[in-house]
Amino acid sequence: MIIRIPVLAAIVFAGAFGIGAESPPAYVAAMEGVTPATLSPVEAPEDWLLAHVDVETTGLVPGYHEMIDIGVILTDLEGREINRLFIRIMPDHPERIAPGAAAVNGFSVDLWEERGSVTQDEAIAELTAFHKRVVGHRNVLFVAYNAWFDISFIDHLFRSRDRTWRELYHYFILDLPSMLWSLGLHHLAGADLTQALGVEQETHDPLKHTGMTGAESNVEVYRALLQYGQKE
Repeated sequence: MIIRIPVLAAIVFAGAFGIGAESPPAYVAAMEGVTPATLSPVEAPEDWLLAHVDVETTGLVPGYHEMIDIGVILTDLEGREINRLFIRIMPDHPERIAPGAAAVNGFSVDLWEERGSVTQDEAIAELTAFHKRVVGHRNVLFVAYNAWFDISFIDHLFRSRDRTWRELYHYFILDLPSMLWSLGLHHLAGADLTQALGVEQETHDPLKHTGMTGAESNVEVYRALLQYGQKE
């Protein structure tokens, strides 16, 4: 006797008994080790830090282009600096460098080797160790200028090693132009926004422009944002 089971019922049956079930990728399983925040920044501001982050990359497409450096400045919620970290990273595919990216950050394999770059695995290890050493039990909010760009590259880097960026940062991220937009400053270009806030512009010299100069500029913009909001 042949028993025919409808397709939908067969799928449900298989799922219920784990037949043919696909295991989640390791970077998804890694989320299980993330401890969620229990108190908000309003309830316990002393339990929260801000990570002002900027990354330089080989281009604009996360997953194809790669991070080549990262600057991180940790502050309290008032923008007072606690510690900082800069890492220069050798990409796995330096041949993918876009001309526009090289014009901004000056990337070349020779220059990165000369200035002391690390591998992607070493970069993740350094970044993770820095946060564990400085942050302790506190929660960290990721802050950046055009934040989706920076967090997307960090996400791809961690995923490529079966890790998750949530090991370091809360799942809410703060985007500086969006925060200023709500205060009536509708600039998108960094130069226009820093001028409107009276903040010194970040260097445009590709041999001096790094993730750290970007992170420093982000901190200045954040501090100016707080003052601008108080005036309003």
